[in-house]
Amino acid sequence: MSEENYEKEYDTDYEIGQDNIRTWGMDFHNPVFLISAFMVIAFVIGTIMFPGDAKQTFDSSKAWSIDNFDWFFLVAGNIFVIFCLALIVLPVGKIRLGGVDAKPEFSLLSWFAMLFAAGMGIGLMFWSVAEPTAYFTDWYGTPLNVEAKTPEAYQAAMGATMFHWGLHPWAIYAVVGLSLAFFTYNKGLPLTIRSAFFPFIKDRSWGWFGHVIDIVAVMATIFGLATSLGFGAQQAAAGLNFLFDIPNTINTQIAIIIGVTSIAIVSVVRGLDGGVKILSNFNMILALLLLGFVMVAGQGFGIFQGIAETTGSYISYLIPLSDWTGREDDKFYHGWTVFYWAWWISWSPFVGMFIARVSKGRTVRQFVIAVLLVPTLVTIVWMTAFGGSALEQVQNQVGQLSNGITEVSLSLFHMLENLPMSTVTSFIGIVLVLVFFVTSSDSGSLVIDSITAGGKLDAPVPQRVFWASMEGLIAGALLFGGGADALGALQAAAISVGLPFTLVLLAMCVALYMGLRHEQKYVLNN
Repeated sequence: MSEENYEKEYDTDYEIGQDNIRTWGMDFHNPVFLISAFMVIAFVIGTIMFPGDAKQTFDSSKAWSIDNFDWFFLVAGNIFVIFCLALIVLPVGKIRLGGVDAKPEFSLLSWFAMLFAAGMGIGLMFWSVAEPTAYFTDWYGTPLNVEAKTPEAYQAAMGATMFHWGLHPWAIYAVVGLSLAFFTYNKGLPLTIRSAFFPFIKDRSWGWFGHVIDIVAVMATIFGLATSLGFGAQQAAAGLNFLFDIPNTINTQIAIIIGVTSIAIVSVVRGLDGGVKILSNFNMILALLLLGFVMVAGQGFGIFQGIAETTGSYISYLIPLSDWTGREDDKFYHGWTVFYWAWWISWSPFVGMFIARVSKGRTVRQFVIAVLLVPTLVTIVWMTAFGGSALEQVQNQVGQLSNGITEVSLSLFHMLENLPMSTVTSFIGIVLVLVFFVTSSDSGSLVIDSITAGGKLDAPVPQRVFWASMEGLIAGALLFGGGADALGALQAAAISVGLPFTLVLLAMCVALYMGLRHEQKYVLNN
């Protein structure tokens, strides 16, 4: 293919910022910023005024999506995994994001720390103890209806936990991240969700079709982040109450949200290098220290056998749990698996775009291995250490967990309570929860900035401050005004976005392969 034809294929009249509104030190992409902001404010006001009705409405929407399209979520999740694994071995894996001469902006360790912290670091803190314990004790359904508290239930608990936190969610993130990174750095398109559709509809991507996609992405991102911040504040407050008898009240939770948001604002002002990267590196060091301690104190040398058993359980349950036909474990299937798939997909615009933002200079093969395989391996070790230690306590009738889960937000602290230096490790756990939220808020703000500025990589500082503040304000207002019902409504709204966005991700797979093949013809074969 000639260079002229290569460039013509992705030629566009669109210029970043051509339809932006610049005022108050910000750079608004018209109409994405204005409509997104209006919808977010309207949602918050309506939810605070009618929290019960809002929760019922969005719970119904979530239930309708999960009950009627359970098969669609699972089929799509399987496609994403197969697609990503194929990219590792196909010749297009040699393509470098940014061109043959592009160099990575961040070291390998800093890059991995940022993508892991943004992707699911906070979730591992929240669920690494609670989820295996829930499956083993039949707190809310067991995988494939295995009998609770049996050796088979132990294997099923670890296998199902890894199924929810392993290849499938990271494949979802990889599809979005790789699509955006490729079309931005190799084809010169804006870093925004709509750019992935350029191979299909060309310049119509910059019209209302693209506006709608970007608005949905902004809504999903800010709802997901605000929900997690609200629930995280509840977990941190529960931990402080558990350790120091600080009252677990709305005021304490609001204070935590204000503190986290304040640190996040400072971090986003400092940017990727001075803020997110430093916090992510700190978080990973602290997480590794806690992980090492739990591995030694919880299971000792038995951790190596545990890792092998968790890996074996994951492999043996991977295909049965991926099958959507003839499922009889309805409570587990819909309440956990399909819920998770919708949640991961609703988070994919945020996590995927942030991963794209920090991945310039990597090859497609490096990208997929780092985003798909490495986090899965790390998660196996993490879940074995925390989840395995928790299940041993349940089996041996040690501590609070032997009575089952009484409060999800306290599960981690109940497990640490029965290990040495529990006060120190529990405090480290609280710090990790809070810093993971700061890094998530940082990266989410950078993502929303980019979308609402029409794809700019460096939006004005006041705009970053605005979105970081909005995340905290939404979480705090909903907690204060509507409590658990309001947060539940927000979470249900975010999950409801997962259904239409599944179609977006499937289209991304096709568009990405078209783009990679186009690049291969010119770059790899010339």
